[in-house]
Amino acid sequence: MTQRFGIKRISGFLFVVMLIAGMVGCAATDGGFDQGVQPTVDTTGNESNARIRSRIHTELAAGYFEMGNLGVALESITTALQADSSYHTAHNIAGLIYATLKDDRRAEEHFTRALRLNPADPDANNNYGMYLCQHRREEEGIKYLLIAVQNPLYTAPERSLVNAGVCARRRGDNAAAQDFFRRAVSVRPNQPQALYQLAELSFLSNNFAAAQSYLRRLAQTTAANAEVLWLALRVERKLGNTLAEASFAQQLRNNFPDSREAVALKAGRFE
Repeated sequence: MTQRFGIKRISGFLFVVMLIAGMVGCAATDGGFDQGVQPTVDTTGNESNARIRSRIHTELAAGYFEMGNLGVALESITTALQADSSYHTAHNIAGLIYATLKDDRRAEEHFTRALRLNPADPDANNNYGMYLCQHRREEEGIKYLLIAVQNPLYTAPERSLVNAGVCARRRGDNAAAQDFFRRAVSVRPNQPQALYQLAELSFLSNNFAAAQSYLRRLAQTTAANAEVLWLALRVERKLGNTLAEASFAQQLRNNFPDSREAVALKAGRFE
């Protein structure tokens, strides 16, 4: 599963944070990074008119971006930057938009500009770190993700820890990945993606009892998708729990009959 962009509540807009319900666990297959935006609001009453205009259009851009309306999002963020090119959050949002549009030159320009303007911003560090990881620059990416985690004002450090874990897995460092995911659940014990990742890594290392334990914890937080059911089925198969295996197999066939996991089940391809 590819995570949606995790945009928080911004001046009346309510956006999705962290991950889509029922879509846990796909980080191992196609990215799974979670992006965040937290526009900065001056609570002292000293914002200039230009900054106010920039912030409002940045919020609009974030809203349209989350809804998938990239054209209007791009127009809004262009207006925000024209109003105040020193507003770091506008550059962060611009980086997200251009990254989605596959305009890597502009995406990197805006992410790095956002961090020059506010090096400590956790959302910008998280998003740029994720961007670098997606472009096979994992070592650099993890560095920025950990800068985000180290910010004591960051309200979602588990997000960047999960992203760092996904990034570590991309470069084949499962030991580091496991450490990042464990740190994520130490911050937020019911973090779904971290629980799934830990279950899968335990399965891959033949620690089937641990995998089962993580999956049971995951089941308490969110409904299972095809990938979660497939992993649970194979874990129970390895443990010799035929009734549990049959139950997960039936759920997979009934709820996700056209999934690649259901196809593999029908073909008897368990590895």
